[in-house]
Amino acid sequence: MAISASGAQVASSSKTTTTSNAQDTSLIVADSIKNQTDTTGAVDSTSLTDTTRNHLKETQGQDTVMMEDDSGLETMVTIVANDSSWNEVSKNMLHLYNGAKVKYQDFELAADYIRLDRNTNQLFASGVTDHNGKYVGRPVVIFPGESPKSVDSLMYDYKSREGNTYGIMTEEDGAYVQARVVRKNLYDELSLQTGMYSTCNLPYPHTHFGIQFTKGLLAKNHIIVGPAFLVVENIPIKFVAIPFGFFPKNNKRSSGLLFPSFGEDATRGFSIRDMGWYLAFNDYWDSEIRGSLYSKGAWEGSVRTNYLVNYKYSGGFNIRYASTPSGVEGTENYGVNRDFNVTWNHTQRQEANPGTSFSASVNFGTSSYFRNTGFNQQNSIEDLTRNNMSSSIAYGKVFADGKVNFTANLSHRQDMASGQVDLELPSFSLNVSTFNPFDSKDRVGDQKWYQRITVGYSLQGRNTISTTDSLLFKKEALNDFTNGFQHNIPISLSLNAFKYFQFNTSINYTERWYLQSVRKRLINEVNGFSAMRDTVRGFERAYDYSMSAGLSTKVYGMYPKMGKVEAIRHVITPSINLNYRPDFSDPTYGFYRDFVNDNGVVERYSIFEGGIFGGPGAGRSMGIGFSVDNNIEAKVRNNNDTTGNEAFRKVKILQGLTFSGNYNFQADSLKLSTISFSGRTSLFKEKINLNFNGTFDPYTYNKETGQRIDRFAIQDGDLARLTNFGLSFDYSLNPNANKSRNDNLDSLRNQMPNMTAEQADALARISTDPNAFVDFNIPWNLNGSFSMNYNKSWNSAERRMMNTVTATVNVNGDFNVTPKWKVQFNTGYDLRQKALSLTRFSIYRDLHCWDMSIGWTPFGQYQSYNITIRAKASILQDLKLTKRESHYRY
Repeated sequence: MAISASGAQVASSSKTTTTSNAQDTSLIVADSIKNQTDTTGAVDSTSLTDTTRNHLKETQGQDTVMMEDDSGLETMVTIVANDSSWNEVSKNMLHLYNGAKVKYQDFELAADYIRLDRNTNQLFASGVTDHNGKYVGRPVVIFPGESPKSVDSLMYDYKSREGNTYGIMTEEDGAYVQARVVRKNLYDELSLQTGMYSTCNLPYPHTHFGIQFTKGLLAKNHIIVGPAFLVVENIPIKFVAIPFGFFPKNNKRSSGLLFPSFGEDATRGFSIRDMGWYLAFNDYWDSEIRGSLYSKGAWEGSVRTNYLVNYKYSGGFNIRYASTPSGVEGTENYGVNRDFNVTWNHTQRQEANPGTSFSASVNFGTSSYFRNTGFNQQNSIEDLTRNNMSSSIAYGKVFADGKVNFTANLSHRQDMASGQVDLELPSFSLNVSTFNPFDSKDRVGDQKWYQRITVGYSLQGRNTISTTDSLLFKKEALNDFTNGFQHNIPISLSLNAFKYFQFNTSINYTERWYLQSVRKRLINEVNGFSAMRDTVRGFERAYDYSMSAGLSTKVYGMYPKMGKVEAIRHVITPSINLNYRPDFSDPTYGFYRDFVNDNGVVERYSIFEGGIFGGPGAGRSMGIGFSVDNNIEAKVRNNNDTTGNEAFRKVKILQGLTFSGNYNFQADSLKLSTISFSGRTSLFKEKINLNFNGTFDPYTYNKETGQRIDRFAIQDGDLARLTNFGLSFDYSLNPNANKSRNDNLDSLRNQMPNMTAEQADALARISTDPNAFVDFNIPWNLNGSFSMNYNKSWNSAERRMMNTVTATVNVNGDFNVTPKWKVQFNTGYDLRQKALSLTRFSIYRDLHCWDMSIGWTPFGQYQSYNITIRAKASILQDLKLTKRESHYRY
C-alpha cells in the first residue's frame, strides 16, 4: 500500500535552467572544504566567483567534493545528474534532475529529482510527473547493509543519518511490507506508520489477503506491530484483530512448527496431515519430523533430512512409516497393514576428490506402501503407477593413470505387484584397459601384425539374493545368498584385408570361482522315488574358452533423385565370423555329472546350475555367425530456406535395421539359430522416435507337443515364424515446452542464491511431476507414448499356439483456456484390458500473488478431488485453504 507524501511530487516543467554547462558544488560544504577538483573544466571554484554561471550541465556529468564526517575524517561526496543541475545560491540549495545520484559514505540515492539543502544538511528526493501525467523516476535508496528500496519520496539528514521515507515497499523473507511513512534512526531501526503485510508485490495489493497495522517497528532481530487486522478483497475484518504482535526475525534457519492440513477420507475418516516440527541443526543439515492422524485409527510418520557441504557433496533421506487398518473391526477380515518406504539420494562433486566417485539413489520399502497411503501431497502420480522400485549405491576409483578402473555397487530391485525382491550386496568389477604386450615404446615405423595384438582383463564379483519382501529381513534369508567371481581375458587382433575388408580374430578365456555347487540325487519315499537337489558348500573352479575369426565391410548405395528428394544413401554393413567352442560337458573336465531321474532316464546336469555367472556350455560348437546392419538416410530440398545456407536437410529413414543369427555345424539338429532383428527411426522432423525388435524362427513345430522340429518352415510354405515382436514410440507435438521448463528452472535457481536443500529438492521434482510446475507462457503441450508387444507361444492346456498381445497408450499435456487459466491432464489406456489407467485433471488459476488449483481423479482406486488456494511467498506456503475428498478402496 504505497501512498505518496503530500506535496512530494515535482513537475518536470518547474525546472529553471541557464546556458552554462558547468557544475558548482563548492557551496555544499563551504565551511569544511579541504580539497576540491572541478571535473568540468570551469574556473577554480574555490574563488567562489560568479557562481551564477556554474548552474547547468546538459549532458551526463559527475562532480566530487571532500568533507569531514563526525570523526573528523575526510569523506567523498559524489553527485551525478544526467539532465541538469541548478544551484540556487540565494537559498544555498542544489537541485538535480533526471537520473540524479548522490553517494555519501555508505548511503546511496538515485531519483529523477533530488534537492540538497546545505543549510539543514537534508536531502529531499522524489519522482516527477511526465507529460502523460504518470509519476516516474521514484527514488531508489540504499542504506548501509541493506538491499535497494524503492519509495515515493524521502527526507534524509546525512549528518545525523535520520529521516522519513514515504510510500516504501520492502521484502522481508518472501513477503512484502508497505507503509505510508517510515523513519530510520541511528540504530538501523525502522518505525512504520499505517502499513500492510502481504504476499503481493504490486504498489497496492489489489486482491487476496493482507494484514494491515497502524504502527510498527522493524529491527534487526524482530518486528513489533501495534493493532493489526485482516484485509481480504479490500474488506477490513477488524473483529479478527490483535492489539499488538511480536515476531522474531532471524537471519538464519531456525526450528519451528510445521503447519498441518486437514481433510476427510472415506476409508480412514477425518485427518490432520503432515503436522510436525522443523529442526535446523546448522548450516549443513536440517531435518523435519511429520505425522498424520486419522479418526478411524490410521496414522503415518516420516523423518526427512537434507545435508549439504559446499563443493563436496549433498543429499538427503526420507523414512516413512504407515499403519492402516483394513476391513471391519471385530470381524475376521479385520487387520492392520504396516508399511514403510525409505529413500536416499547422495551426490558427490567430481572436483571434491578427483579419481574417486560415490553416488546413491535408494528407494525401497513394502510394495503396498503407496497403495495404502493413496494419492496425497507427498505421493505423486508416478509413485502410484510405478511397477517396481530400484536402488543403487555406487563407488568408483581410477588407478594407474586411468588404466585400471574399480567400481563397487549395491543394488536393489523390487516388483510392486508380486513383492519379489532382488538384492546385490555387493557387486564389484575391476577392469584393466586393453594393451599391446608385444609393442615397444621405442618402435619406429608402422606396427607389425603381432604388435597389434591386444590383451585385456576384467574381474567381476557378485553376492545376490532373490526372495519376497515379507521374508527379506528374516534369519533364514541369509542362507539363500549366492555368490561368485568371474575372470575374463580377451585377446584380439584386427587387420585390414583385401583392401575393402576388416579382419578380426579373437580368443576369449573365462574362469569362474564359486563357493557352492549343485548335486542331484534320488530319495526313496512312500509313493516312489523323487529327485532331490542339494547345495554343496566349498570352492569350485569352472573355465571355458572360445575362438572366432571374421570379416566385415561396408557397402554404399545411392538411389536416384525423386521429386524433392535429392538423394538417398543406403549403407549396408555385413559381417561373418567363424566360431569354435569345445564340449565342456565331457567327463574329463568334471563340470557335468549324470544321474538317473525318477523316470529311470539318465540325465546330465551341470554342477554350476543356477550359478550367478552360469557355467561352461554343453556340446561342441563350430559354426558361422552372421549379421547385416542397414542405415538409410535421405537429403531433401528445403523449400522454406531463402538464404541458401540450409538448402537441404537430412532425413533419417531407417537407423540400425539389423538381422543376426548363427549356424552350428556340430549340432545334431536345429543347426540354424533363431534370426533376431531390431531397428529404429524418427518421424515428423524427429518429433516421434520409433523402436522395434523381434525374432524369427526358421523351423516349424510339432502340432501335438509344440516343440521345435528339424524341419524348415519354408518347406511348409512359410519363410519363417514370427515368435515375438515389440514396438514402441513416444512423441511431443510441442518440443518448446520442455525447453521452456528447463529455462524456468534455471531462472528460479538464479533468483534463489540462498536456496536450501529442501527448496532444491522441490525444484528437482518439477522436472518429473507434471503437476508441480505450471508455465502459462506455453499455450499448449501434448506428449504421448505407445508400446506394444506380441508373443507367440505354445499353450499346453489348449494344445495349440496362442498369440499374446499387450498394448498401452499414455497421454499427458496441458492448454491455456485464458492467459490466467490452464488445464492439465494425464491419462492412459490399456488396449488389452480395455480400461483406462490412472486419469487426473488439474485446473490452475494464476491469482498474481496467490495460486488456485483444482485436482480431479474421476474414477479408479484413487478417485478424489481437491481445491487448494496457496500463497506464492515462501514464508506463507503453509497459509492455504484446502477442500479434499478422497475414496480409497483396499
